[in-house]
This record gives sequence, C-alpha cells and structure tokens, in this order.
Amino acid sequence: MTEHVLTLKHFFEEARAGRLTGIRCGKCGELAIPPKEFCPTCQEYDWTPVPLAGNGAVTSFTVIRIPPRGRAAEAPYAVAVVRLDEGVSLLGRTGLAVRFRPLMTGEQTAVGFGPV
Repeated sequence: MTEHVLTLKHFFEEARAGRLTGIRCGKCGELAIPPKEFCPTCQEYDWTPVPLAGNGAVTSFTVIRIPPRGRAAEAPYAVAVVRLDEGVSLLGRTGLAVRFRPLMTGEQTAVGFGPV
C-alpha cells in the first residue's frame, strides 16, 4: 500500500519534534518539500514520506523589516532559501549565531562566516 499522506499539519508537527520530512514520488522519484498535493514533475499523487538530514547551504536570503500583521515584535528577522544536501530547497527563518571563518581557494582568501 502506498503512503499518500504527509499533510502540512503533519509536516510542522514533525518539524516541532526536530525532524525534517520530505516526500518522494513513487512514480518518478521526485523529492519535494514541503508536502504538495501532486508531483510537480509527473502530476501523480503517489507520495512516500522521506526523512531528511537538514544539512545544506544558504543560497539566498532577505531581511524582513516590515513584517506581516501581528508579527511586528519579531522584526527585523532574516528569511533564507536553503538548498539541502538531498537536492531540494526550503524557505525558512534564520537566527543562527555565526563566527568568522576564512574561506580559502588555492591562494585566495575570502571572509566567511559559519555556525558557532
């Protein structure tokens, strides 16, 4: 029997428990996060939940200075697009403490920051 259900509610319940869960299409193998109704590649409804490690790299970010209604006390805050090692991207808030780390490529050195 194919598991079809990973609702957004279940996705966020898992996230609250510290587990990041994606979904994989049983027909074409497409990996998606957060859960979607139909596969964006083959339009099938044949999903299986897949645990994700949660490791990745920030590919883009922005700082929200004028938040949505009811969130004024949280501003400013950063929102980032993170490309996970599994190959899917996810949008999320950031607030990670960082520390300087030199980034070296051959003889070139650039200023970088990484988690504490």
